[in-house]
Amino acid sequence: MLAAGRGLRFGGETPKPLLQLAGRTLLARALDAATASGLAPVVVVVSDDRIAQALDAPEWDHLRVVRNPAPERGIASSLQVALRALETDADVDGVVVGLADQPLVGGDAYRRLASARDAGAGLAVATYGGTRGNPVLVAREHWSEVSALTGDEGARVLLRRHGAAEIPCDGTGEPTDVDTPEDLEALERRLGEREWRSQTASE
Repeated sequence: MLAAGRGLRFGGETPKPLLQLAGRTLLARALDAATASGLAPVVVVVSDDRIAQALDAPEWDHLRVVRNPAPERGIASSLQVALRALETDADVDGVVVGLADQPLVGGDAYRRLASARDAGAGLAVATYGGTRGNPVLVAREHWSEVSALTGDEGARVLLRRHGAAEIPCDGTGEPTDVDTPEDLEALERRLGEREWRSQTASE
């Protein structure tokens, strides 16, 4: 889980992953899905001390929290930090990469990407309605290429270079980004409307 971005487009004093969405932080929602997937270990890349402190709680004891010392280098640098943290785990032959500012990605999407690795895929990407989104699978045989990546594209460069298995994840959630206050407000409204419809249907 990449949670080291600076959130420049969002602005404000609070790190974006710690913003609240319907009573739970964006990061907590993203990690709920990653944890529910059953995949392990769950590695979280952070750069802000406040995010690290928020993860220093019993709820998150199962996480492996690592720091990106140069978040200004973009998402590629966070991916590199995550892979370095896993290099010595010989039983880990691939990673499924999620983003902390996509709180509606579901746990089953992670499982489907991991199943693609089990089926032999070296690179895979979740699709929703036929459109590529997140998470993304990067198998160990591609990790050496990641070390040469720069900027904010990350694994997308590898997907273009080599192609990737497209894994339908419709119905598992959605990869909506929270990049601006307006994005967060829109998600709050949608979750409120969804809860209202659920309550109405049960009456």
